[in-house]
Amino acid sequence: MIDKSVREERPVMSEPQKIQPSSLADVAASKFEKQDNVSAAYGSGLDARNIYAWFGKYLAVSDMSIYFAAGTVTALIGPSGCGKSTFIRTLNRMHEFIPGAAMSGEVFLHGKDIYTSGIDVTKIRLKIGMVFQKPNPFPSMSIGENVLAGIKLAQLKVPNKNELMQDCLERAGLWSEVKDRLNQPGGSLSGGQQQRLCIARSLAVNPDVLLMDEPCSALDPGSTLKIEETIGELAKTMAVIIVTHNMQQAARVSDYTAFLLSEGGPGKLIEFAPTREIFGRPKDIRTENYVTGRFG
Repeated sequence: MIDKSVREERPVMSEPQKIQPSSLADVAASKFEKQDNVSAAYGSGLDARNIYAWFGKYLAVSDMSIYFAAGTVTALIGPSGCGKSTFIRTLNRMHEFIPGAAMSGEVFLHGKDIYTSGIDVTKIRLKIGMVFQKPNPFPSMSIGENVLAGIKLAQLKVPNKNELMQDCLERAGLWSEVKDRLNQPGGSLSGGQQQRLCIARSLAVNPDVLLMDEPCSALDPGSTLKIEETIGELAKTMAVIIVTHNMQQAARVSDYTAFLLSEGGPGKLIEFAPTREIFGRPKDIRTENYVTGRFG
């Protein structure tokens, strides 16, 4: 039998603070929703329909359909191995680079299927840019040359390369930090700066969509914040799709969130909704368990 008087004399110890579901829901809800109704801009973004992706005989992604509206940020979340990176590589035809890889389904950019026979794949990848997990500036090129590398490779003509370079670096949030050393090697920059340089390089070819595969996973909090600020600016003019394992980041930067899960088989889309709903009122118990840290 518990001695009540003894129990009441004990000092009240506060429990360690935990991240409650409502905390991330509040973060997501506080973000200005630019587009509550994706149908309002239907056809002006990237539309993936019934995507399946294989590595040899292994099915990695099954029946994935998501519409990415122009002017929005979409976060792809889910445990490692659920097909997030594989899926976004099908969105600009990078999946086919891998020996033995295959896919089925349709991906429409502004209403046109990018997998149509005879289409120029190089031009597709200019319109659907990609920033990888590890920054990959060209080591033999200067900071300025890195920004303009895509223009040179694609043999695009621009009226003023210096203006374009400055504009891209400004949009990537890097101009003020590098404007006095544009001739130095791109590899001389810090990790966070290199990542923003890669973003600037992607912007130079004027993409309509930017894919970002865990762009902040190797960065410190300060660099991560700058990348997130850059994402917010970029989404004013394009669709941004970001793979992230950071639930706080997904809540901070995205308008929409897609939760993927494999459950021992191929990765599948479990739930897709405005971010405030995913973190505040998820419809699937598996989504709730993941965003609240019960697994993953």
